[in-house]
Amino acid sequence: MNFWKDLKKPFTVLAPMEDVTDVVFRSIVADCGRPDVFFTEFTSADGLASPGREKVGKRLIKNDKESPIVAQIWGKKPENYLKAAQDIVEMGFDGIDINMGCPVRKIVKQGVCSALIDNEPLAHEVIEATIEGAAGKIPVSVKTRLGFRVKRTEEWAEFLLNHDIKALTIHGRIAKEMSKFPCDWDEIKKVVDLKNKLGKDIVIIGNGDVSSLEEVDIKAKETGVDGVMIGRGVFKDPFVFNPTKSITDLSLNERLDLVETHVDRFANQYGTKRNFEVLKRFFKIYVSDFDGANEIRQKFMEVKEFDEVKELISSLRS
Repeated sequence: MNFWKDLKKPFTVLAPMEDVTDVVFRSIVADCGRPDVFFTEFTSADGLASPGREKVGKRLIKNDKESPIVAQIWGKKPENYLKAAQDIVEMGFDGIDINMGCPVRKIVKQGVCSALIDNEPLAHEVIEATIEGAAGKIPVSVKTRLGFRVKRTEEWAEFLLNHDIKALTIHGRIAKEMSKFPCDWDEIKKVVDLKNKLGKDIVIIGNGDVSSLEEVDIKAKETGVDGVMIGRGVFKDPFVFNPTKSITDLSLNERLDLVETHVDRFANQYGTKRNFEVLKRFFKIYVSDFDGANEIRQKFMEVKEFDEVKELISSLRS
């Protein structure tokens, strides 16, 4: 089954982000205004094949609100991609995505993720192993960049498009640029044009520097992408996928409700098994861009446990 072909275009996708797009935050986004497709955090295929499998597998917790949801995996050993794909099918995910875009140094020095752009033989093995593991039951996709050290957009895209993937997400920067330079949507358009030239029936998703539904429509019209993936834009507004509401519409009490809901769900999901400090990156999402926000956010950054957050919220309510 290939759910990608059933989506109304242009569709929206929540990007996979480390320590961000876990089941808790995805549930918040779903409540605020859901995208058409969810992605999980990155999950190590090699880790799923290791003695630490149970801990790694917790990254793949999902709930019924999230369909369609795609599990994103990364790693080095093709045989582990095959097994991970089999597991992901059994878990009931709607798709599998291969991470060939993460630019973080400690990751790419292992020869994985965006480093695969310069290692086509291994990239080929990884894709084929994942497709074999999925066994036609769910679609396999790839998320990548324009190049590793230099742009090789069309050469790399053609290599990927000649595999039996069902969707391809292109982030409009090379890996070495991280997120420090503007996204190049002209290069993303080249991938769309190439797909059409090759006659491939593969969904193309653009990614980079989009933070509103208005921009989604603009980029789709300008480039011909089938969908747009939003990542950092959700940090500005968890309602980014909602056409009628923005976080700027909320009162302080309503923002505090969001904080409290997130903290409660985090506590219920993980208890003390996940670092409490991870929560603090979300406080800026909910407490920003209003008079007094900096002072209030600083108070949240100083708390050290769940009960302190609850006490602070109570003291701030008007």
